[in-house]
Amino acid sequence: MSGNFERRKFRFCGPLVASALLLLPLRIWGAEVRVFAAASLSDALKEIASDYERQSRDKVVLNLGASSTLARQIEEGAPADIFFSADEAKMNGLQSKGLIVSGTRRARLSNILVIVIAAEQGAVVASPKDLARAGVKRIALGDPRSVPIGVYARSYLEGLSLWKAVAPKVVATENVRAALAAVEAGNADASIVYKTDAAISKKVRVVFEVPRQAGPKISYPMAIVKGAPEPQAATKFLAQLGSEDAAKVFRKFGFIVIDEQKGP
Repeated sequence: MSGNFERRKFRFCGPLVASALLLLPLRIWGAEVRVFAAASLSDALKEIASDYERQSRDKVVLNLGASSTLARQIEEGAPADIFFSADEAKMNGLQSKGLIVSGTRRARLSNILVIVIAAEQGAVVASPKDLARAGVKRIALGDPRSVPIGVYARSYLEGLSLWKAVAPKVVATENVRAALAAVEAGNADASIVYKTDAAISKKVRVVFEVPRQAGPKISYPMAIVKGAPEPQAATKFLAQLGSEDAAKVFRKFGFIVIDEQKGP
């Protein structure tokens, strides 16, 4: 009799267990949107992507790095849906090769250059001219030949006639985050980075902020990549990146949001 009861209990509980499993909040992803984006966008994009995933069925996969490296990967056929560059030059290169979907490109953000040193026992630097002094031995910059932050920094220093004195001290890094890390670790005396990157680090101190009008024009364009694996999902996420909700996140992290109708 006891055995019959146990069997009846099992038959009774089985459907309940199955029903309960069906009610569990299982996440079934829709499309997977691959976004190739500049390293300086890391924190803002992670938050925007997380918010977007909660309200959609799509998953956002971020490939973050130097815009020059990402552009080269796209040229070599890496599967990308959206390219979000830290400068117009890398986007121009892809567009000239027919690798960007016409009509989807727009300038979204701008930024400001700052000079940083270590927060504790940092080098004696208070202005761009100090970078040329003998006391400053190593200056970490994104590779000034190709990485946007390095190109911007070189352009700025050339305008001040300081580049020739600074160039021999440059330690070239693969992206802006690597340049920032070099100063944090004490492997460089100073660096020129974006204001947004300096703001996330407690181990560096901003000693000089380049006036926006005096610095190079910094522009972050975004566009859908030609042959994107998920074009429809990419279109939706690109629209999200252009929304006011995303703008609030970008502003929170210190970016200058560009409204193409009104300007930055």
